[in-house]
Amino acid sequence: MTDTTKISLFRGKKIRKTIHKNEWWFVIADVVAALTDSVQPEGYIKDMRRRDPELAKGWGQIATPLAIPTEGGLQKINCANTEGIFRIVQSIPSPKAEPFKLWLAKVGYERVQEIEDPELATKRTVMIYKAKGYPDSWIDKRMRGIAVRETLTDEWQKRGIKERKEYEILTAEISKAAFGMAPSEYKKFKNLERENLRDHMDDLELIFSMLGEASTTEIARTKNARGFPENKIAARKGGKISGDARKKLEKETGKKVSTKRNFLKNKAQLEIE
Repeated sequence: MTDTTKISLFRGKKIRKTIHKNEWWFVIADVVAALTDSVQPEGYIKDMRRRDPELAKGWGQIATPLAIPTEGGLQKINCANTEGIFRIVQSIPSPKAEPFKLWLAKVGYERVQEIEDPELATKRTVMIYKAKGYPDSWIDKRMRGIAVRETLTDEWQKRGIKERKEYEILTAEISKAAFGMAPSEYKKFKNLERENLRDHMDDLELIFSMLGEASTTEIARTKNARGFPENKIAARKGGKISGDARKKLEKETGKKVSTKRNFLKNKAQLEIE
């Protein structure tokens, strides 16, 4: 096992889990095998997705291939976080389902509660930011940005965006139009690696990110954008609204909105971020 991959036991069955995006992600096949006693969990998963069309539609957002150590070396295996596993368990008719949820509550800590009461997740996130030393004014904008982002992704899902890659491309279109950089380029600009980009933005960067995403949501709704091509156009237009506003502000102040400052490198910078 690597430092970030561990094994937990549920009624004697091994379930591999790994740290991804600062939370536990579980090997889906291990969970299915533990709940169904299936010797071919991959086949059971295929049948399960056929039985549950809604699960199949959202599979791209639930299952993420992550590097997991196996006897043959590191392999990409579909994993899901606590929320994703919770959804999968709903599709498995097994007497072990309820005991498994209790087990998941222990290994996933607060995450199961947060799924049932989203307000807990918000409170927990605020507490984490406070513990890291972020000022209240920044936290307010960050939390509002999270809500704006969720509204946008929900809208995309309603309009036919299903694949993770499509979400990434649309997000990049907004960012390029708003800041002149895709998120991957922005992270390099701020000298970040695996960190969350928005956790290292200052107030104005967060505001213009929100403007681009809120504008995209409104345009997609107004134009009734359907499918990836039409939503890509809406993303560019929404990002451009933010980009135009950013350029006007920069012209008036003589200062760039995008900065290399970030919380990771210098906590003292919080006073000016």
